[in-house]
Amino acid sequence: MPQGDTSIERLDAVFGALADPTRRSILERLRGGSLTISALAEPYDVSLNAISKHVKTLEKAGLIRREIRGREHACELDAARLKEASSWLNYYAEFWSGRMDALEKHLVDKRKRGTP
Repeated sequence: MPQGDTSIERLDAVFGALADPTRRSILERLRGGSLTISALAEPYDVSLNAISKHVKTLEKAGLIRREIRGREHACELDAARLKEASSWLNYYAEFWSGRMDALEKHLVDKRKRGTP
């Protein structure tokens, strides 16, 4: 699956952002629609500054968009980069699926021949 440097860098940023459970939780909450950073911070026992840093990481990875409305920053999910990451994972899933199918065929053939 050929990819340019920028595509690889985008994937690195996406997977790096997704590595953190708080950031994954933020993305899950944004599935329901736009939320301010204050609203995003409510269920977490961390500072508003910590949530803001998570939001910046997600924004840099292209997973969310932020709109400044006066003093509030509204965030919304941008799933395009998730689709790119999913495509990358699917490419390798197909590879491994093919390898597993080949292994299964090999083991079935060995059993039919009666060899251990």
